[in-house]
Amino acid sequence: MTGTGTRPAQDPHLARDPRPGTAADERLRRWRLALGAEDEEEGTGRALTGRDAAMDGALTALYGGAGVEGRNGSSRSAGLGASAPSVARWLGDIRTYFPGSIVQIMQRDAIDRLGLAALLLEPEMLEVVEADVHLVGTLLSLHKAMPETTRETARAVVRKVVDDLEKRLATRTRATLTGALDRATRTERPRHRDIDWDRTIRANLRNYLPEHGTVVPERLIGYGRAARAVKKDVVLCVDQSGSMAASVVHASVFGAVLASMRTLRTRLVVFDTAVVDLTDQLDDPVDVLFGTQLGGGTDINRALAYCQSRINRPADTVVVLISDLHEGGIRDEMLKRVAAMKASGVQFVALLALSDEGAPAYDHDHAAALAALGAPAFACTPDLFPEVMAAAIEKRPIPVPDKEAPR
Repeated sequence: MTGTGTRPAQDPHLARDPRPGTAADERLRRWRLALGAEDEEEGTGRALTGRDAAMDGALTALYGGAGVEGRNGSSRSAGLGASAPSVARWLGDIRTYFPGSIVQIMQRDAIDRLGLAALLLEPEMLEVVEADVHLVGTLLSLHKAMPETTRETARAVVRKVVDDLEKRLATRTRATLTGALDRATRTERPRHRDIDWDRTIRANLRNYLPEHGTVVPERLIGYGRAARAVKKDVVLCVDQSGSMAASVVHASVFGAVLASMRTLRTRLVVFDTAVVDLTDQLDDPVDVLFGTQLGGGTDINRALAYCQSRINRPADTVVVLISDLHEGGIRDEMLKRVAAMKASGVQFVALLALSDEGAPAYDHDHAAALAALGAPAFACTPDLFPEVMAAAIEKRPIPVPDKEAPR
């Protein structure tokens, strides 16, 4: 990074006592790392040595600046070059000097600013890169161009991210949705073997007879014999345009988790201007991800038409559209389809994103039109998604974050 504007060395607070180890020296050090090498003489006047110089070298290689001395004492000029070995060394440097969250940001910046995506097609690069959801999105956009020697390494990288996400999300999702499914199918006329005695006793405590030491139940609570049958159908309809990469990754993981629940029948549909049904691959979210093709246009109407044609139990179906709503198809027909599905009893949820980044750029007019139909469009984090699905299954109001709800 290069500095402009006010020079920190002119700040009287910084000039009070710049001796090593003082608070003023620490402030100078931090300013020097932030401003870059070009301001060493005219800005802070603070030289860097040792670990600080190596950190500065890693930053300069990505964000620009004059040459600095690297970890091994060699002069390091701005830019990472175009070779996989030099980038691999740089990746090793940043993993040494910065925490994982910062490493992921710097990797993304390197790919975006310096056009290093093509180097991810080389196995040695994939072996040292810090894997995260954004890297998976980049790999998916490149996988059609990957040489055979790289594909297995790329799958291993994607597998690691998917496994980490599944560990984080699966248990809570299953527990939340199992409870919602149980509540949605509760009956007050159960057969004897299907009585839920804990809930029945709690519901009838006012009828406790102390002289007999028992509760006389006025009503029974339990579940029908079909408790293990499919109770709800879920359709995940996912926009695979380039801006939705993180959402595609999370949707694939959630799709696999939902498909593992015997009481749910889950369908996963991805679309751009074409529609692809990936339901038969839901047992492995990595296969799902490599079955997507990020990029291209968007035809939401066409995708919803396909999903609508696969619904045979509308009152027991939840449709989740995950899209930034930049429709390239027929807008009015898209809205009519949503209205028709809702009128038939389908629970329809529209998510602008399924990721930790918040709402992307999206079509506000379409979001408002969906909200007018009773399907508010909002960005959903992976942690909130189980609650959203539980509310849809129980047919209660969707927990929409206030700041995301379109007016």
